[in-house]
Amino acid sequence: MSATESTEPTRRDFLYIATGMAGVVGVGATAWPFIDQMRPDASTLALSTVEVDVASLEPGMSLTVKWRGKPVFIRNRTDKEVEEAKAVSIDELKDPLARNANIAADAQATDADRSAGEGKENWLVMIGVCTHLGCIPLGQSGEFGGWFCPCHGSVYDTAGRIRKGPAPENMAVPVFAFTSDTKIRIG
Repeated sequence: MSATESTEPTRRDFLYIATGMAGVVGVGATAWPFIDQMRPDASTLALSTVEVDVASLEPGMSLTVKWRGKPVFIRNRTDKEVEEAKAVSIDELKDPLARNANIAADAQATDADRSAGEGKENWLVMIGVCTHLGCIPLGQSGEFGGWFCPCHGSVYDTAGRIRKGPAPENMAVPVFAFTSDTKIRIG
């Protein structure tokens, strides 16, 4: 090492580092409000899950709750409604896909894949929006005893599957789970 080279940091080195750090902090302070505003607000986070007590729903009764700004139909189907839905062949359906967020995307629209699952086949939970133009169908109506959208004539069966009319898809089943025998968590 020669006498003119120094390994000691100089005042100039300190000023370069300090200026660089001040620039990084300034950019971060300027960018943070823009990044922070992209987070969902508290009301959206509060609606991300809903817990519903279904203890009072006897077979044949329905309940509508609001989740993420949409109606969700919860129905305790009768044994007759379950049997009618099970008897429908996939070939008779306009939309052969289950549209159930709890199972594989390519699952067929059997009654079992549209309902709450084994041991709870009588329970149906689905987003209550017609898949044609977003109307709210009327429950226990129409030719198949399920839901009927009077706006344009879409008819759904007792498993929420489109059977007639302009709607292209079955009503969607959201992510849900039974947290107890009488409580359902949606979301």
